[in-house]
Amino acid sequence: MKLYYSPGACSMAVHIALREAGIPVDLVLVDLATHKLADGTDYYTISPCGYVPLLELDDGSRHTEASALLQYVGDLDPTGALLPRAGTRERLETVGWLAFIATEIHKGFSPLWRSDTPASVKETTIAALNRRFADLDARLAKSETLTGKFSVADAYAFTVVGWSRLLSMSLASFPNLEAYLGRIAARPKVVEALKAEGLA
Repeated sequence: MKLYYSPGACSMAVHIALREAGIPVDLVLVDLATHKLADGTDYYTISPCGYVPLLELDDGSRHTEASALLQYVGDLDPTGALLPRAGTRERLETVGWLAFIATEIHKGFSPLWRSDTPASVKETTIAALNRRFADLDARLAKSETLTGKFSVADAYAFTVVGWSRLLSMSLASFPNLEAYLGRIAARPKVVEALKAEGLA
């Protein structure tokens, strides 16, 4: 199995989940600025959209979309800890958090990465993200993780909310969320992933 990734991108959520599940994977670094691999391969020949993560299975098939890959990895986890079994309320809750993170937070950051985004749009975008951070903060006032135990949703939330630091967005108004990021960052398998991506 191969994971095409870029350090700190949303691919890190899948990387964390794979390590938490104890699933061996070969990491393939993608330079998202040039869309090249270390050997000069044009990444668009592997992923037509040019995005990470991309997970290449042992049968050679290639799959994308972070939330879908997180569910796949969660189902492969031999302990069943990362994603509850299908048909349970716990599964519904975890998948609900994955959807929330994908649509309300992950996608919400998009305008902030573009240099041509007008300042007024950036302000509106940050305000919208802060409303979603407040939702997470309220949830994390009652629980140490999103669902009561670490899951693929936490790997995803940790990764994308962490982008706030790259963009100098303060989380001081969200102390529960800040504490949560610290707890997740301290998990041994998360530390391994961060080190492997050159982020720790």
